[in-house]
Amino acid sequence: MMGPAHSLSGAAAWLGVGAATAAAGHPMPWPVLLAGALICAGAALAPDLDHKAATISRSFGPVSRWLCEIVDKLSYAVYKATKKKGDPRRSGGHRTLTHTWLWAVLIGAGTSALAITGGRWAVLAILFVHMVLAIEGLLWRATRGSSSDVLVWLLAAASAWIIAGILDQPGQGASWLFTEPGQEYLWLGLPIVLGALVHDIGDALTVSGCPILWPIPVGRKRWYPIGPPRVMRFRAGSWVELRVLMPVFMVLGGVGCAAALNVI
Repeated sequence: MMGPAHSLSGAAAWLGVGAATAAAGHPMPWPVLLAGALICAGAALAPDLDHKAATISRSFGPVSRWLCEIVDKLSYAVYKATKKKGDPRRSGGHRTLTHTWLWAVLIGAGTSALAITGGRWAVLAILFVHMVLAIEGLLWRATRGSSSDVLVWLLAAASAWIIAGILDQPGQGASWLFTEPGQEYLWLGLPIVLGALVHDIGDALTVSGCPILWPIPVGRKRWYPIGPPRVMRFRAGSWVELRVLMPVFMVLGGVGCAAALNVI
């Protein structure tokens, strides 16, 4: 999938979680619903950190381009070191390490650990990074071109500061789900895990599939490309993604949001 569809699917997924928790009698505070949807939308772009031409590679200027090159090489090295006889030869690391369940869990756990040990500035940094990615993904038409980068960063910084300020207020969400002292913002890793997994599932629907299960081997392959039957797959950026899936994600997100807020 392309960046906009990934971000929409991430936001819709978190809003669906909000609807599920409301149905279970434990509704999310609205700031958690909003922050989680934006974080999940941003996190749904992050697995493409192994792709030099992905949206995330352009989001933070030279820093993100440099990081993408490193992750691409790291992913390729891990692929070569762990592949089985049935795995094909590759020339790069795209859709390998960062497109697995293990990567999603590790990144989410690392984010939660950073949030509870790093204090307010760590939380602001986590929010800022994912606000930038969410803006780049959800408002892709308005953020094209390098001239918009500074505006995106300023908007993301302002959004992160405002959202963190609201979450810090009593009962507004800093201690959502994890209520013990010292566990504030432990939940921040959850939308990041979800966003990464939604990204992987989206890529699994495309022609190439996605090795979500690594390092669990499937037959003669450790990097088995999970996906539906070939006839049900589509090419990234095709009309199926743009005219079918993206509108579906918008509708599901709207319904999930309304249900999460007990509007329906």
